[in-house]
Amino acid sequence: MENRGEAGVLSAVKENIEKVIVGKSDVIDLMLICFICGGHVLIEDVPGLGKTTLAAALAQSVNCSFRRIQFTPDILPSDITGFTMFHMKTGDREFHEGAIMSQIVLADEINRTSPKTQSALLQAMQEGRVTVDGDTYILPKPFMVCATQNPVELTGTYPLPEAQLDRFFMRVAMGYPDKNDEIAILERGGARAADTLTPVADADDILALQEKLESVQCARSIMAYIVDVCRRTRESKEVALGVSPRGAIALMRASMGYALLSGRDYVLPDDVQKMAAPVLCHRIIMRAQAYIQNQTPETVLEDVLRFAPVPAMQD
Repeated sequence: MENRGEAGVLSAVKENIEKVIVGKSDVIDLMLICFICGGHVLIEDVPGLGKTTLAAALAQSVNCSFRRIQFTPDILPSDITGFTMFHMKTGDREFHEGAIMSQIVLADEINRTSPKTQSALLQAMQEGRVTVDGDTYILPKPFMVCATQNPVELTGTYPLPEAQLDRFFMRVAMGYPDKNDEIAILERGGARAADTLTPVADADDILALQEKLESVQCARSIMAYIVDVCRRTRESKEVALGVSPRGAIALMRASMGYALLSGRDYVLPDDVQKMAAPVLCHRIIMRAQAYIQNQTPETVLEDVLRFAPVPAMQD
């Protein structure tokens, strides 16, 4: 694609996605930040809000390969990672790639499959590779898993364990559109298919953005602020398991991604505060009695951000 600079690429991709996703500018921003940070996203919301369309629109906009895996109880790990077979005539082993061999993978209703199959995603999400029968296969780049789950219908589901949740860079919710946006959706005649979009960027543009991310400056005072926020979640009386160092790293990189999306090469405390909820809330495990007192990870994080000293930025 033509050389438009980082801001131009991100703006073009966002505008393209908004042709099919109405009124969800903040969610699209989070998806783009997650993508340029090399992370994975868990989209948690009720059916019919455009979770699948959002993932497909992102893949179509950046001209990346896209596969959808419909997770059901009978899905096997080999369906995800692939498997090897012996060729009866030649005696050679042949690798048959699984659905994970794509640049953007939609793991639809991930909590409806067994923990054994869920765990098949762990190595791919953490290392960008899969191991099948002792052989390691590198996944295409850029690579992102977009997983969805319905938080309402829990019958017959397998809640994601903490280790799996921690692999997700962000957790986001689509939310219902407001009245005007819903009217706009109806005026279009319903949801528009993502495959009608024309690519406005390519994989090389995303890889260039991922490389550019490394040059975004995060001052030591900002790092100290991030660590302070994460440590305070561990010290809260309502929390059974606070944010790990991996979560602190994710918050720093998400803040760098937000700065890049905003056209800056340095991180502000505001960036950390904006990214805290989508990056940290799913990493906070509450005590049982906390829910009785109407305490949630979101309320705990709000208190943490309210009382954590904010570093002063020097000119």
